[in-house]
Amino acid sequence: MLVSIAGLSKQYGPPEARLTVLRDLNLVIPRGQRVALLGRSGSGKSTLLNLLGALDVPTAGSIRVAGHDLAALSANQRAEYRLTSVGMIFQSFNLVGSRTALENIEMPLILAGTPRAERRKRARQALESVGMGDRHNHLPAELSGGERQRVAIARALLNRPSLLLADEPTGNLDSATGNDVVNMLLEFLDSCGATLLLVTHDEELARRCATRLIRMQDGTILDS
Repeated sequence: MLVSIAGLSKQYGPPEARLTVLRDLNLVIPRGQRVALLGRSGSGKSTLLNLLGALDVPTAGSIRVAGHDLAALSANQRAEYRLTSVGMIFQSFNLVGSRTALENIEMPLILAGTPRAERRKRARQALESVGMGDRHNHLPAELSGGERQRVAIARALLNRPSLLLADEPTGNLDSATGNDVVNMLLEFLDSCGATLLLVTHDEELARRCATRLIRMQDGTILDS
C-alpha cells in the first residue's frame, strides 16, 4: 500500500473550544490507484489532503505514505518529504507573485540544493512539458488562470512524485481550460503510474479522473 491511515483524528483549538475536523479515519490506498474525495465544504477533505502532504500533523492516529510515518517526522523531514515524495496542486495556484514562471518552478530545486544550471534546465523542460516554454519570463499576474495552473502543475510534477494531491485543481478555471488541465494530469498519471488523491465537489470530474470514489461527511468516511 502506498497510503495507510489508521485511527486518524485532527482537532483544532483549545480544550474548552475544541473543533474536531477528522474523526477516527481508516483508509488504505494501493500504489497507482486514482482516488477522488467527494463531500461538502467542511467535511474534512482538504484537511486530510494537508495531512497527506505533511503540511499539518495529526492529533491522533497514524498516517503512512511510501514508508514515511508522517506523524513522526520532524519539520525538516516533512520538508524533505514534500520535496521528494509528493506533488501538490491547489485551486489557488500558490505561485509567488514576485517570481517568474521559471523561478516559481525552480523553488523546490533551490530548497533541495540543486545546482543552478541543472535546476534551470529542469525547470525549462517542465515548462515546455505543459506548453509554457514561451512564457518562462512572465510573472503570475501576466498569465491567465489556466496558464498559472499549468505552471503550478509543472512545479508539482517536477520530481515525478509517487503521490499527487490535487485540491479542486480546476475550481478557478473555465470549462475548456479545466479540460486541458485534467488531460495534462491524466497524461502524467498514465506515463509514470503515480497515485492520485483528488479533492473535488464535481462528481463528473471525480468519475473522469478516478477509479475509486470516497465520500466524506463531518470528518468521517461515508463510503468508499
